[in-house]
Amino acid sequence: MENTPLFWILFNLFVIGLLLLDLLVLNRRAHAIQLKEALGWSAFWVTLSLCFNYFVYRTMGHQAGVEWLTGYLVEKALSVDNLFVFLLIFTYFKVPAEHQHRILFWGVLGALVLRGIFILAGAALLAKFHFLLYVLGAFLVYTGVRMGLSSSSEPDIDPEGNPIVRFLGRHFPISRQLDGGKFFTRREGVRFATPLLVVLVLIETTDVVFAADSIPAILAISRDTFVVYTSNVFALLGLRALYFALASLMQLFHYLHYGLALILIFIGAKLLLEDVYPFPMPVALGAVGVLLLGSVAASLLWPQKPAA
Repeated sequence: MENTPLFWILFNLFVIGLLLLDLLVLNRRAHAIQLKEALGWSAFWVTLSLCFNYFVYRTMGHQAGVEWLTGYLVEKALSVDNLFVFLLIFTYFKVPAEHQHRILFWGVLGALVLRGIFILAGAALLAKFHFLLYVLGAFLVYTGVRMGLSSSSEPDIDPEGNPIVRFLGRHFPISRQLDGGKFFTRREGVRFATPLLVVLVLIETTDVVFAADSIPAILAISRDTFVVYTSNVFALLGLRALYFALASLMQLFHYLHYGLALILIFIGAKLLLEDVYPFPMPVALGAVGVLLLGSVAASLLWPQKPAA
């Protein structure tokens, strides 16, 4: 049933329904998300994801269930890099806490559409050209090594250097002031883009960059487009709640990007060796879990010394 067009339509309608419920009912009033509320929503999204994982296990079998859970964990772990970028962008533009949820809502919605396109195109290419598996594996190993050798997991934010932001500035006058939670405002009959639109554009374009790592990684775990797409969707749906839950704690996990680097290297090696020795999925799931938990534990056991 999961591969029929009807089921794909029903699944996407279910996701859209959840997003509309979130935006129009549960978070209709703009407010700052507190830690308790963020933890509650994070628990809700994780529980819903695991319930869907059980559904995949029951309807598609043990292999698909393990692939789904592995892909979900990898995407969730790699999304932590997105959270660092979100935090830096919001800080750079001094976005009030009560408007951050709305921006992240539209950012996640755009990311769902873009990820769906990337996944379908990537799966079709891998099915047609087998040699791309080795290209993908080498790319993941290279990305993991580059991430591991970087001195910091925090990227630089350069709005003026972003080509899409420059394009936006050429076609819309941009206001220096906010107008509530609006993306556009009118002054003396002239339509201005607000700084919130610039922030949204930055978040969308940065997600495209991060998709270059996460989509190949999850396609290396499973070639079933349904497993890849739905695990990606559930990881993204819980991203906003995870951001508000970890926004004040992300600096604690200073070894996490080393764990993510090792995960990418492991998945790339798994892909390169697939025709020689296919790693059992339970082994791959265990390796991802150990690397992720190990980097978090190391961050807590050896906390970063405060800068002088």
